[in-house]
Amino acid sequence: MGEVTKTLELKLVDPNVHKRQKLRETQDAYQQALQAAFAAGCDTQSAANDVVVEYDLSGYAKNALKKYVLQLHNSYDADELHDDHPVRFTNEGLQLDHQPQNAIEWYVKVPHHEDYHLWIPARANPDQREWLEAVYADDAETGESRLIERDGTWYLHVTATRNVENQSETSADERTPIGVDIGEASLVTVCHRDDSGSPVRPRLWADDGKAVRRLRKTYFTATRRLQKRDSERIADSFGDALWDQIDDVFHCVTREVVAYAESVKNPVLVLEDLTDIRENMDYGEYMNRRLHGWGFAKLHAQIRYKAAEKGIPVETVNPRNTSKACHACGEHGSRPRQATFRCSNDDCWLGEYQADVNGAINIADRYCSGESHRRSDRTSRQKAGDDDSATDGASLTGPQDSHADAETQQVTRGTYAS
Repeated sequence: MGEVTKTLELKLVDPNVHKRQKLRETQDAYQQALQAAFAAGCDTQSAANDVVVEYDLSGYAKNALKKYVLQLHNSYDADELHDDHPVRFTNEGLQLDHQPQNAIEWYVKVPHHEDYHLWIPARANPDQREWLEAVYADDAETGESRLIERDGTWYLHVTATRNVENQSETSADERTPIGVDIGEASLVTVCHRDDSGSPVRPRLWADDGKAVRRLRKTYFTATRRLQKRDSERIADSFGDALWDQIDDVFHCVTREVVAYAESVKNPVLVLEDLTDIRENMDYGEYMNRRLHGWGFAKLHAQIRYKAAEKGIPVETVNPRNTSKACHACGEHGSRPRQATFRCSNDDCWLGEYQADVNGAINIADRYCSGESHRRSDRTSRQKAGDDDSATDGASLTGPQDSHADAETQQVTRGTYAS
């Protein structure tokens, strides 16, 4: 286990005129305060504080500036500073929100001054997705963040540190693929084959699936009633509490999935590719609502970053027919019951089998066939809104600018679009 630090890059997506003005005001105030503190020769944070206290900046920016100006006096030989220093914020100033069901998944809170902040959609470097998800889940420690403008485009750079297992040198051929099937009956099912090719040690989280279904049903029923009574604020609070309980279940289960992988020699966790998953679902209004709100993307995300922390690779495969094919003979079958798969091949020894375990084995076998691709390789061809999320519908209203005249959000970009 080693401690690794990275700088995560987020591109702020098309802030509107109002938000651009506020970003520019923040940048100008920061530059003026920095210049003034440097020119005054401040050599302590207390002295710098006396200079910057009058500037219209958030405490996060002022505190970061007071530390930075001391560094400049030790490293800057010129009498004057150039004016392109990034706006720095202390680690407390960063706040992320993740809405994977939206066209733009990530949103960042940019502090403006003490009583005002901006929520702005952001695109992340796809190669840093696991790190960003770890930051969002408080499983990585954040340092300073820096607001930068380049040719009219705004970026936020975030320093993050977390513990990561030293990567194994094991080749792909030596890996033991563990199929991970995510469903509604069993929240997660995992299984792998032993050296002789026999499926071994399947594990199902069926009770957790029941718990999440119960919580989601409670959420939809109760919030609908509250909304009819015009109790939007109570509905928000009630819904957030239920989704926090669902998140707790997700975190517990995904930790156990990774622990299962750690018990297997040279593991690789194999997930289904989520691309176009929503477009491929059409089971009627009631089931669509349940499945489209299911936690596929969130469970995937948590498995990915928790596995990365342990040095366990994660791959994805095409999900087509993994639940319909027999893992023993390859023929398609049927599901007379939710948890039962029945092979249609009369000559197949399998007959009936646990359906989720059958799917997990097929997912692992598809990796063995040589078909796998990492998420970063798919980013350029993913359509907006492909990922599904357990938070679908959880937030009845998204974070607004704290200013009362925040503009109407564009529904085409999701809950928090500017």
